[in-house]
Amino acid sequence: MSTILKWAGNKTAVMHELKKHLHAGPRLVEPFAGSCAVMMATEYPHYLVADINSDLINLYKQIAFDCEKFISNAKHFFLSTNSAESYYNIRQDFNHSCEITDFWKAVFFLYLNRHCYRGLCRYNRKGEFNVPYGNYKKTYFPEDEIRAFAEKAKRATIICASYEETLAMVKVGDVIYCDPPYDGTFTDYHTDGFNELEQLRLATTLDVLASAGHQVVVSNSETELTNAIYQNFTRHRINAKRSMGVAGGDGKSATEIIAVSQPLILSGFDLAAYPVVSASYETFQREYLCEPSRR
Repeated sequence: MSTILKWAGNKTAVMHELKKHLHAGPRLVEPFAGSCAVMMATEYPHYLVADINSDLINLYKQIAFDCEKFISNAKHFFLSTNSAESYYNIRQDFNHSCEITDFWKAVFFLYLNRHCYRGLCRYNRKGEFNVPYGNYKKTYFPEDEIRAFAEKAKRATIICASYEETLAMVKVGDVIYCDPPYDGTFTDYHTDGFNELEQLRLATTLDVLASAGHQVVVSNSETELTNAIYQNFTRHRINAKRSMGVAGGDGKSATEIIAVSQPLILSGFDLAAYPVVSASYETFQREYLCEPSRR
């Protein structure tokens, strides 16, 4: 199943590689949900879907709350407005209207995504969506994908949060998958950006979680930085086609890494029981691990 949104870095095309490294568990935690391609292509009992982009999370929440209402309104909107003038008027309202409801902001966001240049999600420093019109003769309305997402979302908790906030919610047994903005590529997906310091902070946090026994899987571009900060992880190289971000984005392929840290073997702990409360790293080490930290 394809995703609702056109999205830079969409993982649909590399899921056959990713699935080799995503082990079974009671819940998949995604701090960088993006297009939700990984959730849509896997079958975990539960999901924690998070992203710092509030427009993205609002879209997912509106669809999860009332899928049929969303389809009815958005489909009519798609069929009746497909021109540069309409696009820029909608973008203006999306960015500046104080009267727009969360529901209609979600409809507008899907419209902008499907009609803008290459499905790029980009904001200026004022927080305004600023991608130009894509000038497509015909745009695709993802009705089947919306319904499939709404069904899968019944198993998901969807939150707008930073990766730090999301990773602080990790529970014993969770599988963690991170797909941050790639090192050395476009990072204006959010007004705060994602620089090398953030790459390092994320890797350090994931290293701690891996040491505490969680399975951690990370996607990123292969660069000197990513090879250094994920040196404690097993790194698998893959070639992935990029629709944007590689030398101007002409569908070229680029080398990526899938960095994997395997979970520790637990003693006296039943994953099926799935504790409701998160254990601190210290408590986790003391009560559940049968041997010193290792990967």
